[in-house]
Amino acid sequence: MFEGPLRVRRLPENVVNKIAAGEVIERPAAVVKELVENAIDAGATRIDVTLEKGGIERIIVTDNGYGMLPEDLAIAVDRHCTSKLHDETLVNIETLGFRGEALPSIGAAARLCITSRCRETKQGADEAWRIRVEGGVQTTLEPTAGAYGTHIVVEDLFFATPARRKFLKSPKVEGRHAEMVVRRLAFARPHIAFRLIMDGREILALPEQDLQARAAALLDIEHVENLMPISEERMGMVLSGVICPPSLHRATASGQLMLVNDRPVMDPLLRTAIRVAYRRVIEAGRYPIVALTLSVPSQRVDVNVHPAKTELRFADEADVRSLVIGGIQRVLACGAGSRQQTPFSFSPIKSRVGYISSAVGSISRVSESRFFQEQHAVFDSIPTETPVDDKRLDRRLITESSEEPIDLLHSIECEREKPLGMAVAQILETYVLTVAPDGSLIVVDQHAAHERLTHERLREQFLCGRVSAQRLLVPDVVNLSRAGIEQLLTCQVMLERLGVEIEIFGKESILVRALPSLLGTIEASDLLRDLADELARDEHTTPDEMIALDGRLDTVIARMACHGSIRAGRKLTIEEMNALLRQMEAMPYAGTCSHGRPTWIKFTRNDLEKMFSRR
Repeated sequence: MFEGPLRVRRLPENVVNKIAAGEVIERPAAVVKELVENAIDAGATRIDVTLEKGGIERIIVTDNGYGMLPEDLAIAVDRHCTSKLHDETLVNIETLGFRGEALPSIGAAARLCITSRCRETKQGADEAWRIRVEGGVQTTLEPTAGAYGTHIVVEDLFFATPARRKFLKSPKVEGRHAEMVVRRLAFARPHIAFRLIMDGREILALPEQDLQARAAALLDIEHVENLMPISEERMGMVLSGVICPPSLHRATASGQLMLVNDRPVMDPLLRTAIRVAYRRVIEAGRYPIVALTLSVPSQRVDVNVHPAKTELRFADEADVRSLVIGGIQRVLACGAGSRQQTPFSFSPIKSRVGYISSAVGSISRVSESRFFQEQHAVFDSIPTETPVDDKRLDRRLITESSEEPIDLLHSIECEREKPLGMAVAQILETYVLTVAPDGSLIVVDQHAAHERLTHERLREQFLCGRVSAQRLLVPDVVNLSRAGIEQLLTCQVMLERLGVEIEIFGKESILVRALPSLLGTIEASDLLRDLADELARDEHTTPDEMIALDGRLDTVIARMACHGSIRAGRKLTIEEMNALLRQMEAMPYAGTCSHGRPTWIKFTRNDLEKMFSRR
């Protein structure tokens, strides 16, 4: 116990540096971030990063930037010395970083060696200079050999503060964090070539690229054409970059790269906006893949909220959130097949097609097609394919005994304006096979596809005021738990707008008087139980999202759409298949079902050749 008042004293310089080191350098990834940012601000066009044991043992960063003069190098390792601030306002910050204690903090926490050779020398002197800092103790400046630019070696991180070193994670984990830092900075500067080596293994080797190619390389997207460009502008803010279709997603948010004013960030507001924008089309628990850049007037954003500047404070958070959500949703709101994979051309398939005669022959069953359309009104506005005349039908049903092979692609007449192509068969009474205009094979999940169509129709009717309902001749009585009944009665007004009319019937029952006409003939009991479960869930974090269409209500519509969609095991005619394809091409968000699962998969020539070991 202390006796008497505690006296205030000035700490020694080495202790101050160690405290500052803890503020800036909490793990190897922070060292990598500071050094690579310095290299970028120095005008480098190539940056090499080498890590050993996740950066715990050694970090080497080499750049070909302008380098430093010896007198600048001598004070670069002193606290609060920087070349990145030209005034003292701390507002218009154009560089990635300016914290003067970065290099001295690294030198206080590890063994630091800096070798630099300036391109603009004085008095004809053209040589490199080196300085060392170990545990906060500096050595004298000395001349040495070196290329133009700066070469920095950091060894034995936290050797001077063992208490911090023991809290580091394994080299594998620390290396993964450092790798993500390099990836984010590489995305921020696609015109700079990056190379990352970890324990002798090359992880990244990125040449100078445009933004789209750099995003594809960093996100491991095989086909650059799968990236969907985004461009939005509002109130002086500009959103650009690329996003992936909902069918491409990750288990974590590692596939999300974000820049604000060319600065890599991991801002919670932007992450939430991305999640909300994809919520209708992506599977729960999965994360979309995006690479976005946001430009905001400097006076409307504060970059000094977080020491590492990875989180920001926007003056108009609602405007930023609306810009991101609206921009992404406008790109996602496209029909199925509008995003094509890498195009290719090859000779049309020559084949005897007797093996699909049973599927194609069903096209003549017009009565089934009409029955299907009557039961599922979602197809009413979509014209079916022109009936096939006898001659075309005979060509399709040619048998194995024919002497001349038939051009399958020509016989089904795939038109260029139909990206999902034309149906050729149904397999397992669940999947529709089509041939795309470029010859690729497409497999469509009929239930998932029709679920999305029903979902969007219900949503459209709801936004127009009220979902068209069909009154039941004999009301259904559904037995539910008290909790389920309370959930349904609490949202009774909303359910009526969705076409579900209910009323209390006894203590443990609900009387169902009407259901949405779009759903056709369904079991009211199954629907009501699922709706009660959906309403009981609270998956959102803010109250305004809970009552929004894009929140709780949309999950209700999704569950209703699932009940009203054609099921696996339903036989379809060719007319019905093609009607489904045309509707998918015209309907927004038709690339995934209401639960985020893909509605169609495309197998290109390259995909098939890989599957059959032909390449």
